[in-house]
Amino acid sequence: MRKFVLLLTTTLLLPLAVAAPADASRYARFGVQDDAWLASGAGTLEERLDLLERLGVDVVRYTIRWDQVATRRPAQPRSGADPAYRWGAADDVLRGLRARRIGAVVTLLGTPDWANGGRAWQVAPRRGADFASFAAAAAGRYPWIRDWTIWNEPNQRRWLSPVSPRTYVRRLLNPAHAALKGVNRGNRVAGGVTAPRGNRGGLSPVAFLRGMRAAGARLDAYAHHPYATRPKQETPHAGGCDHCSTITMATLDRLIREVQRAWPRKRVWLTEYGYQTSPPDRALGVSKARQARYLADASHKVYAAPYVDMLINFLVRDDRVLAGWQSGMFSVTGTAKPSFNAFRLPLVQVSRRGSRTVVWGQVRARSGRQPYRIRQLWRGRWRWVGGTRRTNARGALSIAVRAAAGSRLQVWSPRDRAYGIALTVR
Repeated sequence: MRKFVLLLTTTLLLPLAVAAPADASRYARFGVQDDAWLASGAGTLEERLDLLERLGVDVVRYTIRWDQVATRRPAQPRSGADPAYRWGAADDVLRGLRARRIGAVVTLLGTPDWANGGRAWQVAPRRGADFASFAAAAAGRYPWIRDWTIWNEPNQRRWLSPVSPRTYVRRLLNPAHAALKGVNRGNRVAGGVTAPRGNRGGLSPVAFLRGMRAAGARLDAYAHHPYATRPKQETPHAGGCDHCSTITMATLDRLIREVQRAWPRKRVWLTEYGYQTSPPDRALGVSKARQARYLADASHKVYAAPYVDMLINFLVRDDRVLAGWQSGMFSVTGTAKPSFNAFRLPLVQVSRRGSRTVVWGQVRARSGRQPYRIRQLWRGRWRWVGGTRRTNARGALSIAVRAAAGSRLQVWSPRDRAYGIALTVR
């Protein structure tokens, strides 16, 4: 106990800056997806965009449903101006993001019945050319969008029928890839967009990825949703099954290896991720404090990982229906969860040796170098550790602090007049 007190009484910010790993993706982007909230949530669109700016998101994933935009066959299917297309909320949302200089990654999903013989939207189109025309129309209507993903979780039967890597590649991914590149060579197209497991009637992400490679998939990045398959036991770093065909955040290294083996030097996008909270989801949710910690831990893991360029958190606000998804940073009543501050001001312990603790964090609002301070809880009172410092140009900080196990640390952003969540040193 005396040793612990001595370490705390000598707490100082060490003059050591700790660099990110040499193979880290230094340009990883962090964002959110919540289509329903963004298009028609509480308040005005401008107010919802204000909140995204407060969060400091780099990118927003947004889905455009082909089956809803093109309920009848267009006469000029490659033209976004064809009167058969009804772009609806996509126009307002994507133009609003552009006005705020928030990036967007657009997912194309859903087959209209005229393109698949009158069947459900999950059934693949009969001709890849029809989907390619829609992709070209979307790219022409939104020429500032550079990042695209093709479909959503096609390795699960509820999202694509048949669950076939060959069908996905031949009728969806490759036609869309060619069309999007034809509109603008600078467009980046991600394929896969796989769920962490196949579920009944589906394929594991490993089997689907390998099947895509065998079918000759063309892509710039491989997208995946690394949700925990056992959320109450699994963290972003531990508890995953390293010998299973599932892929979660805990087994991210396996995804990177599989992608590099299939498509050397291609990038990895994590386009959907999150933990539900209990309450309200007592069956699958974790505590709100644990959700916040896992969100921050996942951010650092992505920041430090090679080839990984994107992490999209799902959702902003909990679904109103309990059977939906409860992984928002806000409750259904609009109350902020701890994950709100964990997103905009994450702080993570990287290592500790004695009293020397290395922490990583970010100040995400705005761009460029940001001022920040670190404070520590000492004898029941918070006190500053060193003076004001600045992040790097990407808003990231990585420093060593004198802090023993049991210490609590917190980052402060003076420009936001806000604290991140408290980190307990392990």
